[in-house]
Amino acid sequence: MPKKEDPKELEKCTRKLERLKKELSKKEDEIEEYISHLQRLQADFENYKKQREKQEAQIIEYANEKLILKLVDVLEDMERAIDNCKSLRDFKDGLNLIYRKFNNILEKEGLQRIPTKGEKFDPFKHEAVQIENHEKYKNGEIIEEISRGYILKDRIIKPSFVKVCKKDMG
Repeated sequence: MPKKEDPKELEKCTRKLERLKKELSKKEDEIEEYISHLQRLQADFENYKKQREKQEAQIIEYANEKLILKLVDVLEDMERAIDNCKSLRDFKDGLNLIYRKFNNILEKEGLQRIPTKGEKFDPFKHEAVQIENHEKYKNGEIIEEISRGYILKDRIIKPSFVKVCKKDMG
């Protein structure tokens, strides 16, 4: 024979079920709010990334602007020298002035020449394009600079091409 349900117990279960439904509904609302918040944060982050990439692209595109402006001054000096050159002496003086100005700009930007003649050969700074057994130089010492090398700040951007003394070449 089936058992008859107790009305008080049934009411108690009904209230508990209603309370659980309300809690579930509240939790579902919270979850939707969290998801919405997460989606906004994700969109904000995507926008930030796009803005940052755009800024980086602009920085790269205009990174040399100050250097270019300095070089424009040298270009204008060259134009003035050409326009005002009356003699070979004027030409030489103007060329020397422009050379010094250009060299100073490069040095201020961090460019340095790699020392060579009389220095010990360093494969990280020098490239040996010729070797020679020479009485006046020690083994591994640079005899002659074929082409200058340069360091920009702390990075070698062009090695020096050199002739190196090599004893006992047989």
